[in-house]
Amino acid sequence: MSQDIKKVVLAYSGGLDTSAIIPWLKENYNGCEVVAFCADVGQGDEELEGIQEKAIASGASECHVVDLKEEFVKDYIYPIVKTGAVYEGQYLLGTSMARPVIAKAHVEVALKVGADAVCHGCTGKGNDQVRFEACFAALAPQLKVIAPWREWDMVSREDLLDYLDQRNIPCSASLTKIYSRDANAWHISHEGGELEDPWCEPSKEVWTMTTDPLDAPDTPESVLLSFDKGELVAVDGQTMSPYQSLVYLNDKAGAHGVGRVDIVENRLVGMKSRGCYETPGGTVLMAAYKGLETLILDKESLKFRESVGLEFSHVIYDGRWFTPLAQAQMAACHAFAEQLTGDVVVKLYKGQAVVTQRRSPNSLYSEEFATFGEDDVYDQKHAEGFIRLFSLSSRIKALKAQEK
Repeated sequence: MSQDIKKVVLAYSGGLDTSAIIPWLKENYNGCEVVAFCADVGQGDEELEGIQEKAIASGASECHVVDLKEEFVKDYIYPIVKTGAVYEGQYLLGTSMARPVIAKAHVEVALKVGADAVCHGCTGKGNDQVRFEACFAALAPQLKVIAPWREWDMVSREDLLDYLDQRNIPCSASLTKIYSRDANAWHISHEGGELEDPWCEPSKEVWTMTTDPLDAPDTPESVLLSFDKGELVAVDGQTMSPYQSLVYLNDKAGAHGVGRVDIVENRLVGMKSRGCYETPGGTVLMAAYKGLETLILDKESLKFRESVGLEFSHVIYDGRWFTPLAQAQMAACHAFAEQLTGDVVVKLYKGQAVVTQRRSPNSLYSEEFATFGEDDVYDQKHAEGFIRLFSLSSRIKALKAQEK
């Protein structure tokens, strides 16, 4: 291990791993100063309560808690919504999309305090180590990155608890923790416990953000989302900030059991993992945005936007936010979003979020053209020539086959 590190900024959560990392850094990097950094991305007051005191008690010289909630929603979630990015058809990228805003703030704190290195508590098996370190490389390549889980010889919660106990460092963690969770304003993820067996149905104890759809209200509820140039500007007629809009949607949709997914996904590092995700407000927002797109974008534009969304889902999942590729893909979707102004109504019922109404001044839908009744704007005889031209290659192929 390098011994020339004088100051390290650690991404600190207050949990077992990062509580052990603080003393470990000081012991293994020649008594270096450890500054704790905590990002508030809407994970909730319970996780942040007393976190500065915990960090100091573990040996940190100071603790910076940075409020990123509005920036996270406005500058990261909204652009991703415009791309329609969904990883492997189901995952709304809740953990992935938070990593770049956290990494950016992490670097900013490190540069502010004059640190030599940044440190994270990601394991060597997961995606987050790649996401964070790719962002560090793009933003501050001069900083050394320390990843204790790739260096130390501790392998279990028991090891970490013993390590802290030997040093009389207080920690509220215990051996009874079942699930590994990650929460922010967009979602909460659940891994571990019975979820490690893909044949095992998740128990009720897994879910924390949404009502069981079976227990949800028997009466549906509708929400009105208003967009201006692809960005949510009001919900149910109320103008709110991006973060407050998401909180409002989370409460509404969560009560109806909306936003649960249980998937086996392909991690970037090559293995598969099983996780349960709850994204109530995000599910409503994505459904509403897609509903508006179908009203406004022509066939080829929507097809292209969907192809960009598919590719962008992998870019975000893999942690490539601060890259020219990501910027180019988002630029394409921002261009489409310029027309995305209008209102959408989404009905919430028993775990479902269904678009039931949509309107826009930029709508390409025309009742005059689409009607099954008599009209004077579309001559149905014209369809015959179109079909003959459209199917010309198939006709030629069949004729050639007949000649043979």
